[in-house]
Amino acid sequence: EKIPIPVPFGAGFEGERVRKEDMYVQFGSKYSDAFEILQMKGMDEVKDGDIEVIGPTIADMKEGEAYPLGIVVEVAGRNFQEDFESVVERRIHEYISCANGIFHMGQRSIIWARISKAAKEKGFKVKDFGEILVAKMHNDFSTIIDRVQVKLYTDAEKIKAPLEEALAAYHDRDDRIGGMTDEDVEDFYSCTLCQSYAPDHVCIVTPQRLGLCGAYTWLDCKASHQIDAHGPNEPVKKGEVIDADKGQWKNINDYVALKSNGNLQRFNAYSMMEDPMTSCGCFECITAIVPEANGVMIVDRDHQGMTPVGMKFSTLAGQIGGGIQTPGFVGMGKLYISSAKFISADGGIKRVVWMPKALKEEVGERVKAYLAKIGEESLWDKIATEDDATAPDELVAYLQKVEHPALTMEAMF
Repeated sequence: EKIPIPVPFGAGFEGERVRKEDMYVQFGSKYSDAFEILQMKGMDEVKDGDIEVIGPTIADMKEGEAYPLGIVVEVAGRNFQEDFESVVERRIHEYISCANGIFHMGQRSIIWARISKAAKEKGFKVKDFGEILVAKMHNDFSTIIDRVQVKLYTDAEKIKAPLEEALAAYHDRDDRIGGMTDEDVEDFYSCTLCQSYAPDHVCIVTPQRLGLCGAYTWLDCKASHQIDAHGPNEPVKKGEVIDADKGQWKNINDYVALKSNGNLQRFNAYSMMEDPMTSCGCFECITAIVPEANGVMIVDRDHQGMTPVGMKFSTLAGQIGGGIQTPGFVGMGKLYISSAKFISADGGIKRVVWMPKALKEEVGERVKAYLAKIGEESLWDKIATEDDATAPDELVAYLQKVEHPALTMEAMF
């Protein structure tokens, strides 16, 4: 496609990896602060085509180093609605990935991007991230977007304020789903945005289970389909119930089989032990069974330490990603932890025995509110963190001391 950047651009490059030995610089992941957000503004607040780099440019960066990256896209349009923000924002991943020599993974505040040595030698600059986004958003969303401007933060201090604003905006979006339940609707929504990285992966998004990337709720998918009926999010009628407790429906199975190229035949929305959702690579968290504790642990990608299953996040991600079903392990969005449908077929929230303290603090408000609603307030303080245990025997000893309910629940397998 004709994008004003010095490297080839097209769908054929989407999903391209840039390995460490081929990398010039990288942004985000465990190495630095990085985020992306798209926000609606008034017509007089957006200067169409304007791209501003706030901080070091490629010329100022040292080979092999990691730098912060904040991507703030501001759009205006006579037909644009606030509900469309997260829908268009999620396409940032796809657009940047289509540039030859550029790697992009994740969304919201957990992005990871790399610029290859080859791309740098051809003249690719930080500003070119903005060139891609301005051109593609005008091309793909011309019916709702009239003006686009981009701010790119690469300064470690100046990124802090917009990052905090973005985190608050993500939280507000997550609240929009309100009290909707899976039983309230006849249609769920699909998401196939990550199939460039995981060809067989199909996300099924429900009112009580957002996409595992954490960026798309059921309402976001509905808005996405409203914008583009032939896009990555389609309504899928539930149809005949096969197993209400596990969350399995005939039409959903048929759809997953079709969109996974016949590689997946069944899907249980509420179980991680039997035919669970596939995982791509953009998940915010991983839930994994801890057999010794008869429960599960949850680890997010920001946690770099060891977990009670003997693997760090990166190792776990390599085991379960790629669009395969891995019983006992599942990728998910953080908001799902406080859902009544969270692994409800396997015992639900009472199975959670461990999570990193930073994650526990982040999701605390929502999870504690849910625990109060179901009369399980005491469970919160019984969930261990890395301060209490990092090995299975240590974890079991802690759980016994606090009398965690998982120890006396029905065996998980």
